[in-house]
Amino acid sequence: MNLPRTEHRARPTATVKIQINTSPASGEIDFSPLARHERNISVVDKVSVADVFRNAFVYPPHTIYADVKIAATGFDPAQDMYDDPQFHFAFHSARATARPRSEDVEDDVLIDTYHRLLCQAITRATRGMHAPWLLQSGGKDSTSMAIALAEARPDTTCLTYLGGKEEDEVASAHFVAQHLGLRHEVLVCDPGRAYDRYLAMLPRLPLLCADFAALSYADLATEVARHQGDGILDAQCADQYFGVPLRRQDRIMSMLARGLRVPPGLFRLASTNFPLCVALSTLQMDRFERNFPGSRFSDSEVDDLFGDPIAAQSRQRMQVFQADIAAAVTPEAQRRLAVAIGESSNLGKGMYAARAMSLRLAYPYADPQFRDWVFHQVPDDRLIGPGGVSKVLMRQYIAECFEQLPYVKAKGSFRFDLCGLAKLRFDQVYAYAQEVKALLPGATRWLDAHRKLMDNKFFASKFYLLAIVLPWLLSHTSGRANR
Repeated sequence: MNLPRTEHRARPTATVKIQINTSPASGEIDFSPLARHERNISVVDKVSVADVFRNAFVYPPHTIYADVKIAATGFDPAQDMYDDPQFHFAFHSARATARPRSEDVEDDVLIDTYHRLLCQAITRATRGMHAPWLLQSGGKDSTSMAIALAEARPDTTCLTYLGGKEEDEVASAHFVAQHLGLRHEVLVCDPGRAYDRYLAMLPRLPLLCADFAALSYADLATEVARHQGDGILDAQCADQYFGVPLRRQDRIMSMLARGLRVPPGLFRLASTNFPLCVALSTLQMDRFERNFPGSRFSDSEVDDLFGDPIAAQSRQRMQVFQADIAAAVTPEAQRRLAVAIGESSNLGKGMYAARAMSLRLAYPYADPQFRDWVFHQVPDDRLIGPGGVSKVLMRQYIAECFEQLPYVKAKGSFRFDLCGLAKLRFDQVYAYAQEVKALLPGATRWLDAHRKLMDNKFFASKFYLLAIVLPWLLSHTSGRANR
């Protein structure tokens, strides 16, 4: 498919620094300062491109543009993000010192307060939305949200994305919506359709996000707009203050992360074994960065893509978070912090796609009143229970309405068919790589070397990052009439 046509403007004589507050707790994000931003490869920050290949997102407060910074969660928007900005994560458990004891609070009171505050948060978030749609994965967060929506906004349509054979939450999502009297729709992932929709968005995307559900969200936002929806509710943002207990697999991956250099030949030997490839890749990772999701390019691969040692500059961007990383004394605390740092990916995929489709987007769980009540007024054992049970109060709230749901057994909605994308669009992405050789001379070499390995999700994940980044870069190439 041809890339959409983009108008290129002459470079201004003076650089204007742009700063945008992207914290979801601040309400609707104002991307208007980017409306006339120059679409020119010279304003793209190469280290930010390296960030995306290494971790699938740009380390805040940076963005893909050298002259645009963001004040995401943890950054005070009153700061100058260009002048030594300070990061402070407010939701380490140790910073909630006045939580009540478990025996001093009744479950019924907690559940009633939870419901009342969540309904109020939804009412505030959807004010002015005439046809809201909930991105309903079928898991705990979206089920809890749907229960409150049935009272606060019963005109909401629930939309579930079936991304692949690993998922088992559509039945749960449909059952929840039907029981609550909410309309429910399912969108089945078609990787070619989703990619075409992403390419069509390129001129209207304010920034670049390569989250592993970014194409899912491009697909979803286009679908909502096609059905005359005007707003999206996303059930993210609760992890930061409820906490994110580690699974056994997470602990193993953390122990494996050693920052070693693994010979490329070992990946060849393991090329048909996804878990073994992931384990080998983890050996190369920084332990904290291992908390970020997905199979990404190693530092040496990133240097090869650029033909230049640039990965170390990306890794250096972690320095702004070092004080908070040191304060995160448990694996769970580090995981919670990683969720906040990766917010530009976790939330950016929705923020940018919604903006491209002229849709409003809201995160009711980020509502400050609801968030602060959960973090400060809910006892520890209703946040994370014995044995690492997550979101205990949320589970109790859901149990008031549903005795048991399939999500307790399986999880995985909103994934994307990575191998299917590689199968359908390899040659198209390869052509993009040839056109962007001046910036990424190693992209075609990597694709040539891994062409026959795309049935393995480990390699297809890296292909996915190229499929997202390369056309975005081409849409910003000065003087090129995008075909």
